[in-house]
Amino acid sequence: MTDLTITTQRLTMTPHSRDDFAELAAMWADPRVVRLLGGAANNAEESWARLLRYAGCWALMGHGMWAVRRADSGAYLGDIGFLEARRTGVAGFDGDPEIGWSLNVAAQGQGFATEAVQAALAWGATRFRRTVAMINPDNSASVAVAQRCGFRHFADGRYKDAPTGLWEFHFPR
Repeated sequence: MTDLTITTQRLTMTPHSRDDFAELAAMWADPRVVRLLGGAANNAEESWARLLRYAGCWALMGHGMWAVRRADSGAYLGDIGFLEARRTGVAGFDGDPEIGWSLNVAAQGQGFATEAVQAALAWGATRFRRTVAMINPDNSASVAVAQRCGFRHFADGRYKDAPTGLWEFHFPR
């Protein structure tokens, strides 16, 4: 596999490795992080399955999630990237990679999510024609990131008994 590292002014984004597990697990166990992302904090087993899913997406699909770190300190900020989630009951997602992002509480509100999403979209520009996202309508921070990055809200739906906004981004051709 070629080098999949993305570097921005403030961030370094790399595919996850086993070394990221403790920080990933801590983030996904934090109720403040997951409050609008399904609501249930992940235990270690669920976080391990998440890490394996991320790695498997890279291996099988050629795209996946990156661990986002501060370029200056190496501090783990969160996850961003594309995945094939195969979500049941979500119309309009078939055949297009889903983009997702989450940051730990200390990293929120500083523009890191927007910077990381823009970098991921730049990486995807030569690979995809469209990407989709599911965002809880109460997650005003992620809605704002999506809007700043050029996503368009195309539908409302429900996923696992929770309301969700369906968003799309068409890559320029």
